[in-house]
Amino acid sequence: MSKPATDLGVTLEDVRAAASTIAATITRTALVETDLGPAGVRVWLKPENLQRTGSFKIRGAANRIARLDATERKRGIITASSGNHGRAVAYVAAELGARAVICMSRRVPAGKVEAIRGYGAEVVLEGETYDDAERTAFRLEREQGLTWISAFDEPSIIAGQGTIGLELFEDLPRLTTALVPLSGGGLISGVAVALKALAPGIRVVGVSMERAPMMYLSLQAGEPVEVEELDTLADALVGNIGVENRYTFRICRALVDEVVLVSEAEILGAIGYAKRVHDLTLEGGGAVALAALRGQKVADLPGEVAVVLSGGNVEPQVLARALDA
Repeated sequence: MSKPATDLGVTLEDVRAAASTIAATITRTALVETDLGPAGVRVWLKPENLQRTGSFKIRGAANRIARLDATERKRGIITASSGNHGRAVAYVAAELGARAVICMSRRVPAGKVEAIRGYGAEVVLEGETYDDAERTAFRLEREQGLTWISAFDEPSIIAGQGTIGLELFEDLPRLTTALVPLSGGGLISGVAVALKALAPGIRVVGVSMERAPMMYLSLQAGEPVEVEELDTLADALVGNIGVENRYTFRICRALVDEVVLVSEAEILGAIGYAKRVHDLTLEGGGAVALAALRGQKVADLPGEVAVVLSGGNVEPQVLARALDA
């Protein structure tokens, strides 16, 4: 799937600048080795569930909000989210004393909603899908003059997430393959921009759930498509990429080598494995890359492999199910 890149809107220099911008806000997550790889292969987990807000999303949110001018911050910020991006935006806004409005669908797990309210953000629950929440956010943006913060399709968001790629390369200079969760594409786009610029031979593999994998289906179609949102353990990964997608579809098409899908049972098994073996608490969306590794969904894994664990904001009942499975 990977093709030579042209102008993709985000560069390695953007990612390096983001790393400097967000250094005081994020945690540089330390790699954890696991024995899941084939013989002769070393596999490392990148536990972004250990970030302050429980997911990698704080990287992009911190970088984007840092680039707002005083007028934009004063107006207040608004976003749509399936949970983790909203939590990150709410946290960063609270640190800056800025008003934050987070629009989400009614299907977002209650724990994520309450965590966002805990940071003092205003929560608007509207509709049954991410797209419903996004339409509400666009309306409120116009009506109240708020500043829009994209969840994934924006260069400074992508660059912020790309700092994970920088850290992977610095910590694993012999890295051969990176397995990365894939939803709207902000995370994998940033990671791929960084890794492919530093070492073009590194293989970047996206992992989505089988139930309505939006970016995967868009890549298969050759253009952004709309797909019905379905219930999944990987609730953090739901939502369409937007038919007017400007950046992430293009970057994924150019730089992502392969996309694989995992089942609900495989996701649940990965959540349980991470907790039992490594004492790492993962949500469904944060466990998909680990699920792909455990399910041997990716062939030919030589050398050193990195698996991004993107989030840990799991509902207690889901974690209990995973441990009982």
